[in-house]
Parts: sequence; structure tokens; C-alpha cells
Amino acid sequence: MRHAVGSLGVWIVVALFPTAAVAQAVIAGTVRDTSGAILPGVTVEASSPALIEKVRTAVSDGTGQYRIEDLRPGTYTVSFSLTGFSAYRREGIELTGSFTATINADMRLGTLEETVTVTGESPIVDVQSARRQTVLSNDVLKAIPTVRSYNAMVVVVPGVVTNTNDVQTGTATTQFPIHGGRNNEGRMTVDGLNVGNPPGGNQPPGYSVDVGNSEEISFTTSGGLGESETAGVVMNIVPKTGGNQIHGSFLYSGTGKKLQSDNSAGTGLTTPTPLSKVYDLNAAFGGPIKKDRLWYFITARTQGSTRVNANQYYNANAGDAAKWSYAPVFDKPGFSDRTWENVSGRVTWQATPRNKIGGFWDEQWVCRKCEGNTIGITTPPVVSPEANGPNPTQPLRVPQVTWTSPVTNRLLLDAGFGGTYYGWGNFERDPNPTHDLIKVTEQCSTGCAANGNRPGIVYRSQDWGQNLTGSYIWKANLAYVTGRHSFKVGYQHTLMTDDRTWSTNSTDL
Repeated sequence: MRHAVGSLGVWIVVALFPTAAVAQAVIAGTVRDTSGAILPGVTVEASSPALIEKVRTAVSDGTGQYRIEDLRPGTYTVSFSLTGFSAYRREGIELTGSFTATINADMRLGTLEETVTVTGESPIVDVQSARRQTVLSNDVLKAIPTVRSYNAMVVVVPGVVTNTNDVQTGTATTQFPIHGGRNNEGRMTVDGLNVGNPPGGNQPPGYSVDVGNSEEISFTTSGGLGESETAGVVMNIVPKTGGNQIHGSFLYSGTGKKLQSDNSAGTGLTTPTPLSKVYDLNAAFGGPIKKDRLWYFITARTQGSTRVNANQYYNANAGDAAKWSYAPVFDKPGFSDRTWENVSGRVTWQATPRNKIGGFWDEQWVCRKCEGNTIGITTPPVVSPEANGPNPTQPLRVPQVTWTSPVTNRLLLDAGFGGTYYGWGNFERDPNPTHDLIKVTEQCSTGCAANGNRPGIVYRSQDWGQNLTGSYIWKANLAYVTGRHSFKVGYQHTLMTDDRTWSTNSTDL
């Protein structure tokens, strides 16, 4: 089966009052003199180590207002200068998500050599943007005592309900509706570009994003404006880009059966499925290729979890063409040994003072060497291990290219292309000793005594699928901003492909 879907969006936002014109943070405010009179023509500079170009500049308009767009998360210093007035500087401004920080300035008459420096608490209330977000900084991501997987982060957002939440290190949930919305309305973006799953309606795939090495994660819960495809939660991962100094990190975490308790004894409850191994090994480093011009950031990660599959047992007759019955080996239960491996790299290039280009590539493999099998939605309720594969995802690839250009202090252009490509399905085992055997499904409603007493058991031979899917998005935006008004027009297009091939044994029975 082949299926391709294209979606197109053209949107315009016009605001009489300042709004969140782009997905990243904003600094805005009004400049006055000490008498309260407005000051047009003031040069305003926002500087931060988070900016590869170091400084972003704006000029206050005829109403004394200014606005600096498209700022990455980080700590900023804002400086104000005008001939005949003492310079004014505000330090320690923390920006996260698409937060609009209101920074006003009162400048006094004086010489240029004089500078008034104000150090105070960073604004925490956004009074200008209609967008509402929950933001987790990198410090918070590292401090949360849970696995470093996005399904362990999305549950911190009030109102979100996930389809699955687990202690496994890789992705466990791909659906996170909010406020009673549809399950597949949640979206995951990396640096503002959607990472989609066409078979799931463009909801997130089983992408194991490296949240531990993200600068921050923002969850937009309302007010997404024209950029939002649905009314659901939009989770945006802002990756680290490197810097002018070389930095790195290393993490190992793990657990096993000895650290798992069981309080089901005497309660009549089913014994929980035991974990036998969980691990996460992660390394990252980044720095300059050329100072203030070209930065890099690289991560490598291997993680996995192994557990027993409840009520699943190996078949003593597996692979024997002369045997047609299922003979469970109760001291050899089926198991799931999920593994996730990935390598990603990002390069950020300040090509000219007004043109910045970013490139990102993430290559990952799920179950590259798994021997067990994970029972998923494509698997019957009761299946013998020989009749099921490890359910891998190979490969899963996320490339991205972005470009931003503050053409003037009022005109901002940006464009990007992103893709998600992966193979999925119950791949054929290699080797597959059941290739020439006929698959069997038990028909006894309560299970046949001569066949293991397992109703509905599927055994003897494996079916397999070779499915390839992709989601590709390209977009371009133009934003025109003055101190008081903002206007944005944009275009985005998504192309989704879904190719599926399903095969059975050589007998086709």
C-alpha cells in the first residue's frame, strides 16, 4: 500500500499591540527620560553568550517603543544609548521559550561616558504575548529524578494525559492530549520544525530525542496563533548549539531487579512485570570551529531496558516442522530487550552579520541487535516468541536546515526544512527458522488442554512487515516589527509518505 498526504498552510497575523511574532523569545519595552517624556531614536542592544553574533540591535520608534525578536534562551544584557543622555544598562535578564520580557528604561541627561547599570530580578510575567507555555530549562531537565526521555517530561504539564508512561529509557508515549482533545493532536518540534509520524496523523513518532542535552523544552498549551497545526500541546525542543569554549558532559544511569520491590504478595493482584535491566549512557561535547562564526555540538547515546513479558512463554516445538502444537516452557518466559542508539550533530554558522545558517542531523536505531520481542499494537494479544519479531525502527533519521536573517532592525526573515524518515514494523528475524512453516492461531475459546491451555495463542511461524514512512516540512516567514505593531506572514507545507509491505511464510498460509 502506498499513501501520500500533503498539507499546506498560509497564515497572516496582524496585531495592534505587540504579540509573539516568532517562536523564540522577545525583549520589548518603552524608553523615556526622567521626566516621563518618550525618547525616539534610542539604540537598544541585547547581548548574550547564547547569540553567536553576540549582539542584536533595535531602535526605539516615534512612541519610544522598541522590540528585539528571535532571541535564543539564555541570560541577556540590554543597553540603551542616545546622544546627550547617560547610557543605561539592564543585566541578568533570563529568557525562555517564546517569553516576551518587558524591559523599560528611564534615561537621564548626561555624558556618554556615564552609564547607569541596573541589576534586578528578571521579568517572570509575560504581559504582551497571547501564547501560554510551560518551559523546562536545562538545569531542570537534569534535576528531574526520572529517565531522560520526553515522555517523562510531558507529564509535568497540567492537563496532559499520556497514552503510556513507563520507566524505560527510550520513548514510551507518542500521544499526549490536553484538555480532553484528540489523542493525535500533540506535536513535537525540534528547533521549531515538526518531527512527524504519518501513520499516526503526524503525531510524534518513536523518536528518542536527547532532552538531557537540550537548552530547554517548551510546551505551548494555548495561543499558538497561525503557526499551530492543531489545538493540542506543541512540545518544542531547543537544542544546544555549542559556544566559544569547549564544553562536554557524560552521564550514566541504570538499575536492575534488585532495586525493584514487589508489594503484591497476599493482595490477590497480578505480580508486576519485573525489570531486569535499565541503562542510559550519554556523552556530549561542543565548541567553536571558528570563534564567533562557526559552532558545533555533538551527542552520542546508547540506552535500553530489558523486562519479562507477562504471560508469554517460549514454545518447546518452535522451528520443528513435524510439530503443530504449542508447548509452553514455563521456566523460559518471553522478554523484551528494547535498545535505542543515536548519534546527532549540529553546526551553527554566522555566515554574515545578518545571515545565520544551522544544520542538524540525528541518526538513530531502535533494536538494532534485539533478540526478544516487544508486544505492540500490531501484535495479537497472546503470541509465542517465534511468531513475533523484535519490532525495530531502522533507521530513524531527522535532518534539518534553518536560515534566519534580521535584514533590518524591523524586518526579520526565516526559513527551514526538516524531515523525519524511518522504517518500522515487525521485521523478519535473521535467521528466521519459521520461514517455511505455516502460522497457527488457536481456536479453542478457553484453550485446548493438548495445546498449552492458551486461548487465542498465535505460534509456529512469523509474519513480518517492511514499512517505510516519512514526513517532510518546509516553511518560510516574514515578520515586520515596530515598537508598537507587528505583522507576520508565512507559508508552510508538509508532505507525508507511507509505504507498507506485509509478508507471511513461504506457504502463504
